[in-house]
Amino acid sequence: MPTDNPAGVLFDVDGTLVDTTYLHTVSWWEALRQNDQPVPMATVHRAIGMGSDKLLDHLLGPERDRDADGRLRDAHDTLYAEYWERLTPLPKAADLLRACAERGLRVVLATSAAEHEVAALRRALDADDVVAAVTSSADAKQSKPAPDILVAALDQSGLPAERVVFVGDSVWDVAAAGKLDIPCVGLTCGGTSRGELAGAGAVAVYDDPAALLATLDDSPLTRSK
Repeated sequence: MPTDNPAGVLFDVDGTLVDTTYLHTVSWWEALRQNDQPVPMATVHRAIGMGSDKLLDHLLGPERDRDADGRLRDAHDTLYAEYWERLTPLPKAADLLRACAERGLRVVLATSAAEHEVAALRRALDADDVVAAVTSSADAKQSKPAPDILVAALDQSGLPAERVVFVGDSVWDVAAAGKLDIPCVGLTCGGTSRGELAGAGAVAVYDDPAALLATLDDSPLTRSK
């Protein structure tokens, strides 16, 4: 692979590589309940993958009184932090990252998690030795479905958009990638169905990192080379 035209894979982390989607769902549900703004858990789950600003707009409406937003975010963060030491990678997540690196692909964690959460996610994955770059929410002015975090990931890794594939677990991931014409591979392990991911524009859909790893050499990831 020419060093002046590298190829790589951008990975979402929450719900894609680490099993956190439902932990975020429960944490937001409880934060909203504590602040007397209850929302059904299934509705909360559908919004996971957005940044907190867009998530609250989606759940409570853009015309809401925003004075409570800071309290809601703090409550979510406090509740979610209780799980940090128990975060678990999804099946074969680290093996998938290493297999990509072995094939000459730059591996980038394109996460919009807050910086204090990123460290816990990286500990759970235990694959820093093959990761070329890592983003956080601080790198993006707007959260998904805006593409800002993917732009930051490209900038930090030195990868051109036409030479990467993005792997994510939500329709918001697919939408963000589509704004940059980056193919998105969907994983259903975050709780979004195969039909929804494909309908949003995912170029391929797999159950989880293990399923993608099993057919890696026939997947869109290696075709980016």
